[in-house]
Formats: sequence, C-alpha cells, structure tokens
Amino acid sequence: MDFYEALTAGLGDEGAHKLTRAASSGANLRVADDGLASTRAVVLAGGRGTRLAPYTSVLPKPLMPIGERAILEIVVEQLEAHGVTDIIFCVGYLSHLIRTVFDNRANGHVNISYVHEQEALGTAGPLRLVDGLNETFIVMNGDVLTTLDYRDLVRHHREAGNAVTIATRERTIKIDYGVLHVENEKTPARIVGFDEKPEVRSTVSMGVYVFEPWVLDYVPPDQHHDVPELMQTLIIQGVSVGAYAFDGPWFDIGREDDYAGAVEAWTSGDFEDASRTRPGHQVGPGGDSLDRLIEQDPRRDLGEVASD
Repeated sequence: MDFYEALTAGLGDEGAHKLTRAASSGANLRVADDGLASTRAVVLAGGRGTRLAPYTSVLPKPLMPIGERAILEIVVEQLEAHGVTDIIFCVGYLSHLIRTVFDNRANGHVNISYVHEQEALGTAGPLRLVDGLNETFIVMNGDVLTTLDYRDLVRHHREAGNAVTIATRERTIKIDYGVLHVENEKTPARIVGFDEKPEVRSTVSMGVYVFEPWVLDYVPPDQHHDVPELMQTLIIQGVSVGAYAFDGPWFDIGREDDYAGAVEAWTSGDFEDASRTRPGHQVGPGGDSLDRLIEQDPRRDLGEVASD
C-alpha cells in the first residue's frame, strides 16, 4: 500500500475530503552501509504544524507530501541509507495517521517504534520517554529535508568529544525594515544611525543533533522542555556543545514558503541548486536569506524548529 492509499484509509471519507479541499484553497502544492547500525535515531514528529494550516488540520506536518512520498518517509529512507536500523518516532498530534502510513509500507531493514506524548512536551521533553538511549544517538525534527551525511556528523561528534553536536547552516537573514540606532531610549531620543533593510549573517541550527545519553539527566521529567532550553542549560554548566557546519541543501518544511520550495526542488530534480535560491528569498553571501523567519519565530536562532 503506498503513502496516499494508506493515508486515505486512515483519514476516512470525511478527512480525505477535507484534505482535498485544503489543498485546493491554499498554496500550489505541485505535488547501505552499516556505519550507524548501533546508533539509534529519535525523530520528533508530534508538532501541530500550525504555520502550514489548513493542510495540517487534517495531516500531521511530517506527512506533508514531497513528490510521491511523505517527508517523514524520505527522512526514514535517508537514515536507513546511512546505516541506521532503529528509529523512534515521538508522536502526538494525529499520530494514528503516522502509524497508518508506516504500518502499511515496506520499511526495509529499519525497525520503527513509537513514543506517544499524552500532552505536548516540547522538543526535548519527549526524549525522557524513550527507553534504552544508552549510547550516542541522533535527534532530529521530522520535517527536515536535507542531504546531510549522518555518518560524518556522528563521526565528527565522537572525534570532538562533544556532549551534544548541532548540525548548523550559515544563513543570511534579511530584515524587512529600516533599522534605527538610537542613542538612548529616553525622550528626546537621538537617532545616530540608519540601516535600510540590513542583512545579518548567522549560524543557525538545522534541527539535527547528536546526543550523549547522560545529557538527558538535564531534561526535567514529565514536563514541557525545548531543545533551546536544554542547550542554554548545558552551556551555562560548561558542558561541551559543538557545531557541525554544513553548506548543502536544507529545507525547513514547517514554513509554507520553504515547503513549496522543497516540493518544487524535489520534483524537478534540482534539489541541491534550489535550496540556495528559494522563491521569494533574496540571496546573500553564504546562502539564501530567511527573511521574516526569525522575526516570525525568534526560537530559530537556537534551533527550535519542530514543535509548532
């Protein structure tokens, strides 16, 4: 059973009708090696995907289609291609549809298990629910489309001796407004500088991490906790948090413009080139800019890309 057949069965007649209606009312959706055999991967797939409404009113974000497959299917296939054989989905919102898809497809040599959040626990909280994380493991958002080499990421992590390694990408972020430099905030305030729509180059998280198991001791049990909060705690405590720089394709499917760009790039076969020149984004040094992305969701600076 393919993705669309499984999904239609899981949605039922009413849900399938809503999905069709949502697609017609929104944006155009033109629609291994054993190197990591002992490394488990935890995929965060429980977010509501509010920025992709109305599609995510009937589909969980990780099941948004890229060509003929769901983004989560592509993620699983990429992990398998790098040798990962044990994948855990942390699920919540519309989790039955994710189960329907993966229970009705050939999952190759990968064993898929589920951890269900009874209530939203953020992006770090669900990790405390996963049993058996006793060795170095991968954590990633379930809506990331990239060509990242997971084997090289884990190798780098081990060689660097990090507690956590974050896959990072350089981005040029364009601010859509004139930025004022004000001498003080009291009245009368004197403006001493004016930058018209400046661009800021930043290193941002890709939403892909490698963790050592003892890092979970810093995650409070049974409560909402996000990866940025965890990273801040580790840094304050002097724990080694490292970066793995990546300059290849990376799409955050949780944003409508990025999703549309990813679909177009994937289906046209121009995935690598298109990731650097997404429609509607100005290109600057180091890659395409994320104009409006940071100001819409400031958590992006710390890599929180999965929970909403």
